[in-house]
Amino acid sequence: MGKVLLLYASMTGNTEQMADIITEAVQRRGHEVVTKTFELDPIDVEELADYDGVLVGTYSWDDGQLPYEAEDFYDELDDVDITGMIAGVFGSGDSFYDTFGGAANSMGDRFQEKQAIVVPKRLIVDLEPDDEDTERCNTFANEFCNLMEETIKGKGA
Repeated sequence: MGKVLLLYASMTGNTEQMADIITEAVQRRGHEVVTKTFELDPIDVEELADYDGVLVGTYSWDDGQLPYEAEDFYDELDDVDITGMIAGVFGSGDSFYDTFGGAANSMGDRFQEKQAIVVPKRLIVDLEPDDEDTERCNTFANEFCNLMEETIKGKGA
């Protein structure tokens, strides 16, 4: 099956919980998932070419901004051609702020600008994921897998 890179940044653990749920759901579909965190792991945008799909999770900092640890990746996307790559973005936010989940939306916009095929609905959870959010994470992962599997099948892999 496919090989997926899952990258995330999590300050409070909420986005990490989402990443864990999504990873399990993608693995249940038979795909390999390589997980890296923006905080701890070296991430070279060139390695995106080694994967069939990428999932990026980020919390929103302050009023919807990308956390500093994800900024380099965001900027370095200029250096790679990810046209047609399957991508999904998710994250946690706090609905207290005017811009709820802005970082995940910014990342999703960036992937669309780079001509990636992005899961249409971005998954943004208010603070810690509850049972309903867990189901939303599973649905999101399945939508991502459906897109990726269609693309892999279309390439004759």
